[in-house]
Amino acid sequence: MESYNTDNYGARSKGVVRTTSLLRNAYLWMALALAMTGVVAWFTASSEQILRSIYSNAFVLFLVVMLQFGLVVYLSARIQRMSTGTAVFCFISYSIVTGLTFASIFYVYTGAVIAKAFFSACLMFAGAGLFALVTKVNLARWQHILGMGLWGLLIAMLVNMFLGSDTLDYVISVAGVILFCGLTAWDTRRIVQLGDGAQSDEDSFIKLSILAALTLYLDFINMFLFLLRLYGRGNRN
Repeated sequence: MESYNTDNYGARSKGVVRTTSLLRNAYLWMALALAMTGVVAWFTASSEQILRSIYSNAFVLFLVVMLQFGLVVYLSARIQRMSTGTAVFCFISYSIVTGLTFASIFYVYTGAVIAKAFFSACLMFAGAGLFALVTKVNLARWQHILGMGLWGLLIAMLVNMFLGSDTLDYVISVAGVILFCGLTAWDTRRIVQLGDGAQSDEDSFIKLSILAALTLYLDFINMFLFLLRLYGRGNRN
């Protein structure tokens, strides 16, 4: 019986170490991607030549957007079949291309609004992640609610493209912030569960870290964008 308890304790200890390492690596990769996105967005917005070459040509802008969409889909669907180097390359490339599309926010919103939205997103993201780590609530039950909420949000945004309602836009922005706070908590808990069963070989662990980082990156980016819409009401350039 003592041997059995010792083995269980050792297995639990290894699981905790794997989970902690996975979360740490995911946050580091996410932070690197956000830094790359921010630097590229700022540099692009600072260069009139680059900005014009992208935004004054509908075909080039379409290619950039399609590349951004294609990279995230390809990375999410095939990361387990990729080499570690390819996974890292695709993830960094995605963050760079996202920076190109984010350059426009420097012309739409003031610097104060962007900074306020960013730091608010940092606080909310950290709070949602901490909640997921300490709560005993079964977050698995949130999956269907969050999924339906996401579809509802997309439909509302599509409808408001034709209505142009400021009131509906405000509701959409508030709902978007709440939804992605929930998704951040749910994704964090899911990463913890993945860490418990993570493979021990380095390549698989790095690819799992990148996939987790991509999920958290998308949660943060969307939360930031909805906060930007909220804070930017009446405070645009």
